Amino acid sequence: MFDFSQLRCFAAVAEELHFGRAAARLNMTQPPLSRQIQVLERILDVQLLERTSRSVRLTAAGRSFLPEAQRILRLAETATHVTRLVAAGRAGVLKLGFTAASAYDFLPHLVTELRRALPDVTLALREMVSKDQVEELLAGRIDAALVRPPVTHPDLIAVRALAEPLVAALPAGHPLAVRDHLTPGDLAGEPLVAYAPNEARYFHDLVLGLLSEAAVEPRIVQRLTQIHSILALVRAALGIALVPAAAERLRFEGVVFRPLALPAPRPAELVLAWRRDADEPLIARLVAILAEMPTA
Repeated sequence: MFDFSQLRCFAAVAEELHFGRAAARLNMTQPPLSRQIQVLERILDVQLLERTSRSVRLTAAGRSFLPEAQRILRLAETATHVTRLVAAGRAGVLKLGFTAASAYDFLPHLVTELRRALPDVTLALREMVSKDQVEELLAGRIDAALVRPPVTHPDLIAVRALAEPLVAALPAGHPLAVRDHLTPGDLAGEPLVAYAPNEARYFHDLVLGLLSEAAVEPRIVQRLTQIHSILALVRAALGIALVPAAAERLRFEGVVFRPLALPAPRPAELVLAWRRDADEPLIARLVAILAEMPTA
């Protein structure tokens, strides 16, 4: 079987139709160049070039073989280039899971940074709740996950990606909507559209913990999973809700958002998680890009 060196020698002579120019192009002398082509012709058992002291011409077999040789060389160059990019974490496919709420503001910024820094990387994005993301991550079906804390599995590593404040979402005509900001005490006695304790465990615990610290007994009227569904009920004036600040990006008509004054910060956090044994160079690139982005 022929090798790439023989193909490169043949292609150079066939394209230049001159041994001297082909040798100079390949940075070699003419005798080894001639020997490489002779070996190639013996392997193929055909004559590829007609040589005289004054000219070089391709035979019919040579004309047929040239585009195939060029294609093989291009494929080899492409494979080499792509392999080096993948090894450097600059090419390949990055399978990234994310929560619906992270797509309101943070995920678009992250995707923009990834596309700018890694234009040859293909992103495969999957929206899932945090629990499902952890399962997919452990099974190796995604490379990294944007999930709500805590991430406690010993086979996973997690770093904080975002910490954003909670804000109060109110119907536009609500009496509290005229204030510049609210406190947890302002919610006492107010109907609350809350989070489901199982499907939205993180936000359920965060909101109820915050109200408990303020000695506020919530009057829960509905429990939902998705923030956009919660805002739809706020718009219908069924109650008030506490949501991450990024929810303002949804621009729900008939819903106003007010900052929440707290004695101590209780932000809604988002973390990036990946497998401890991951050897994908893209993960290191993703973590480095994330480290340069603001987290609060």
